[in-house]
Order: sequence, then structure tokens, then C-alpha cells
Amino acid sequence: MNVCPPLEAGGYTAEVSPRGAALRLLRHGSRDLVTTWEDSGGPIPYYAGAILAPWPNRVGGARYTFGGVPYELEVTEPERGHALHGLVSAAEWRVVEHLAVEDDHAFVRLAHTVAPAPGYPFTLELQVKHHLDASGLTTTVTARNTGQEAAPYGVGPHPWLLPDADELEIPASQVLLADAAMLPAELVDVAGTPYDFRKPRAVGRTAIDHAFTGLSAGEASAGGVRVSWDPAVLPWVQVCVGEQVGYHGLAIEPMTCPPDAFNSGTDLVVLQPGDEHAASWTISVV
Repeated sequence: MNVCPPLEAGGYTAEVSPRGAALRLLRHGSRDLVTTWEDSGGPIPYYAGAILAPWPNRVGGARYTFGGVPYELEVTEPERGHALHGLVSAAEWRVVEHLAVEDDHAFVRLAHTVAPAPGYPFTLELQVKHHLDASGLTTTVTARNTGQEAAPYGVGPHPWLLPDADELEIPASQVLLADAAMLPAELVDVAGTPYDFRKPRAVGRTAIDHAFTGLSAGEASAGGVRVSWDPAVLPWVQVCVGEQVGYHGLAIEPMTCPPDAFNSGTDLVVLQPGDEHAASWTISVV
């Protein structure tokens, strides 16, 4: 049966959906740390908790060129004409392993094959491990190129955090400002801009839906919830205030590459046949 049992360990509870290998609940004690949604078979609201691969964020115009060959993806953000958040957020992943050791730790592992398709004619074997213990929920995504050609790749999560206070900290020295089409426009230093959150401060009415980089540490926190990661593997983090897109919560999304990396090539991972790539992040209370 393709069901993910709830995970309980170290004072945390987590629930994962096979759809999108998505985190649909994370609770510490009685406090919800991320937005929760009913797993009723419909679309995941605002990609909440989904795994974004083989690219996070957008591919502008749903078109890119790789290895001198042009490709055209399905438009999944019709209001802007882009390909949004990869190919696996709506897929049914296979539950391949589950383990629980009393209240010490628990994990579930899921797998999915990205098969060749128009726009992305590459083959990837993906595995996601959600591991829960007293340090929080650590998610690891491993991708292996099992095809015969090099493949472009990027990954990240899409958790919507539920801060208990209006405070944000992002140890990033640069922000990649987006244009009206939500594509990269200009990389600027955060100093002197409304996007300088190197010291924790209130978000207030600041509109944020940009990617940050130049990280002095691999973590960001909002109102008592922290996301941490290895900045050498995930040197970018997208931050979005939910209210401005019609949702609630605050998204903190560590990423291997910035938006539209399939076109810019910036920090794009190129998986040669047989290559593997792993990326991890942890969500916890502060």
C-alpha cells in the first residue's frame, strides 16, 4: 500500500504525502511549523511542502537550450508563460522504506523516476528521505542520472513556514531582484535595500518574492522556525511572503540554483550519465 505512516520522534510529528513526496504536516508539541493541507487527491495548495525537481522556481518562457539543443517544456504557469517548479510535485512517488525507533528517530523513503519526455528527454532516478529526530525534520533528495546523456538539474523544497512572530533573518549579502514576469532582473547587494535581513527584523509590509545568495551561513529563520542547509550545495534561497500571493505563511526555499538557471546556467548542476547529486535541509524550532 502506497501510504506514508506518520513520523514521530523527539517531540516532533510529521506527515508526508506520496504525492510530490510533499511534507504536509510538521508539528513540534502542539505547534504547527508549516502550513497543513488535506491529502484528498487534489492539487497541492501553493506547492506547500513539495519537492521541486529537476528544477526549482521557473524556466522562463518554458524554453531553454542545453548542449546546443533547444527544448520546449509544458507551460505550467499560464499567467506568465513559464514552466514552474519542475516535473515531480504532482507525481505519485513510491514509498520504498519506513522505519521508526521508539521516540528516538523515524524516517520514510520515497522514490520516483523522471522518464524522458518532450522538453526534458533525460532519465533520473530520484529518492527522497524524510528523517525525523530531536533536531527536526531533515529531508535529503538524491538524484542519479541513469540515462545516456548529460542532464541539467536543480532541486529545492517549498515549505510554507508558520512563524509565531513577524521576524525574519536571512544571512545573505545579495538578492536577485525579479522583474514583473518573476524572472531574474538584477543581482544587488542587500545593504541599503528593504531586503537586508542579515540581522533579524520585522518583515512588516515588505513585499518579498526574490532569491537570496552570498550566504554567510546556511540557514534562515522566521518567527521561531528555522530552515538550515549546506550553502555549498544549496547556495540560493527563495523567500516569499504568502499574503502577497494569496496564501498564508512564509516560504523559505533553499535551492541549488537561482530562478531560470536552465537559461542562465548560473549554478546549474549538470549530471553526467551515472552521476549522483544529494541535497539536504532541516526544518526545526529555533
